[in-house]
Amino acid sequence: MTAIYIAGIALFSVFAQWLAWVFKVPAILFLLLIGLLLGPVFTILNPDNLLGDLLFPIISLSVAIILFEGSLTLHFRELKGIGKVVRNLCSIGMLTTFFIIALSSFWLLNLDWRVSAVLGAVLVVTGPTVITPLLNIMRPSIEVDRILRWEGIVIDPIGALFAVLVFEAVKFAGPTDVLSHTLLALGATLAIGLSLGAFAGWLTTLIFRKDWIPYELQKFTVLALVLFTFSLSNVLSHESGLLAVTVYGIWLANQDDLELDPILEFKEDLSMILISGLFILLAARLNLTELLLLGPTVMIFLIIVLFIARPLCIIVSTFRSDITIKGRMILAWISPRGIVAAAVGSVFSLSMAEQGIKDADKIVPLIFTVIIVTVILQSLTALPLVKLLKMHRPEPSTILIIGANHVARAIAKELEDQNIDIYLSDPAWENCKMARMSGLACYYGNPQSEHAERYLPMTDIKTVLALSPNRHHNALGVQYFSHLIKEKNVFSLKSSNVHSKANKDSTTFLSRQILFIDDSNDKTATFTRLSNLIAKGGKVSTTRISKEFSWESYLEVNNEAIPLFLINSTGQLCPFTPQLAAPRAGEMVIAMQPSKISILKETG
Repeated sequence: MTAIYIAGIALFSVFAQWLAWVFKVPAILFLLLIGLLLGPVFTILNPDNLLGDLLFPIISLSVAIILFEGSLTLHFRELKGIGKVVRNLCSIGMLTTFFIIALSSFWLLNLDWRVSAVLGAVLVVTGPTVITPLLNIMRPSIEVDRILRWEGIVIDPIGALFAVLVFEAVKFAGPTDVLSHTLLALGATLAIGLSLGAFAGWLTTLIFRKDWIPYELQKFTVLALVLFTFSLSNVLSHESGLLAVTVYGIWLANQDDLELDPILEFKEDLSMILISGLFILLAARLNLTELLLLGPTVMIFLIIVLFIARPLCIIVSTFRSDITIKGRMILAWISPRGIVAAAVGSVFSLSMAEQGIKDADKIVPLIFTVIIVTVILQSLTALPLVKLLKMHRPEPSTILIIGANHVARAIAKELEDQNIDIYLSDPAWENCKMARMSGLACYYGNPQSEHAERYLPMTDIKTVLALSPNRHHNALGVQYFSHLIKEKNVFSLKSSNVHSKANKDSTTFLSRQILFIDDSNDKTATFTRLSNLIAKGGKVSTTRISKEFSWESYLEVNNEAIPLFLINSTGQLCPFTPQLAAPRAGEMVIAMQPSKISILKETG
């Protein structure tokens, strides 16, 4: 029966993630709902009975991997460019939130001071998994969007590390403890966690630089080292493992010469699996009666979290900044808590309960209450608030080009010259570097990754053009963005006219391979054809159609050109597809023009 339950959790996890994908909302909503239905509501799932003594190790190891994956995104060099407000939010703002929540839970809910401190520390974390879907729906001003997005990215590892440090500090304290003993024990724990994490990071860096292990074993090696570092640190000093793996991830993230993208992608996939299953398990363990026993004071506590702690955090963080009052109001309202708070809080709760600390069992119900209220309430009110304050951004206008190869760069440069917002993406660093040297914005990586959700201007993307010579990259991009934005705004270029029978492309991809097709002159473009034209000196240029120079005249003069785009009378960019009407006077045609020299050679 245990196998059936575990398989069922995996199936429900996928179902919850699928629902989140369909409705474009944080997956945490459906994971929470499924966990509550399986656990306290219908009592189908009892994680304690299902896993027994393995429950705490499984939760602890899962949280270790989640924290490690989050810390891999904390690059110190990026902290310099994120702006004063974001730095304040992740420092003095975080401390403000911590003190207000900790003091209010201590005085209002009469919790043990150690439990109050841990609760306050855990609830400072928001995280990109809940912030990003909200921002995609809200579309606030660029300044507000940037602040909230970066706060979620940076405070995820920093807030988790802060929570670990607070937990380490309070676990040694007690009414009979001597201060010197407490400080000594805390110092030993911090020393072990920091040193083991740093050693694991140094060792991994050395192994990768010396090529001591093959590429295909790198991901598995890092995973094994994460689990071993966490476990060894906990053996040497109880509950120091979370600190060790967080330091481990931060160390690796700040080694500029390491290729960590494959590891980060692997950890992102693994974290999604663990987060989904873990959240269902944690929600199923909730004891709703314990929460009800806290009484109506919980509502007052929530009001303090929403209407006092967050606004004060924003006030101190935006002091003497140029952010408008309306912008500060939005920042003061948007602060949903996510999986990191629930996962880390659950580990701390179980550990403190083992130590016999009073009220430790109330940490998880309170954290889940804050998660439920903030995610649901702010998801429902975010868009109306932004519209009410007239801070809603105009409709997206950026063109995302999948691929930064020479064909994509030539097309992007001409589009940029026509004042069209362009953003390129490519997993090949050489292509990305060439694009940036040409003055084009380029994301280094796969645009459908979780990492891209944090760093690409997703809320500004209107149209996606897949111009990679790699059919696989094009297919993945088309499949991903056809759901994220309107399918009619996603297009792909054919790699060649000849397709292998072995290529089993999806219907969506095949239906979107319609870029640069013009039935009037039969100049269907493929990547190979465009690439050959550029190699022979071809250029992308723009021509205005007029009454004196009609579309028919254009085709006669430029019979070897391949039309790419039409800029219509309203200034909109329309790729040439079979459905596009013939250009009219006043509109402009962007086309790939072959070199005159090559034409003369072919005709001569």
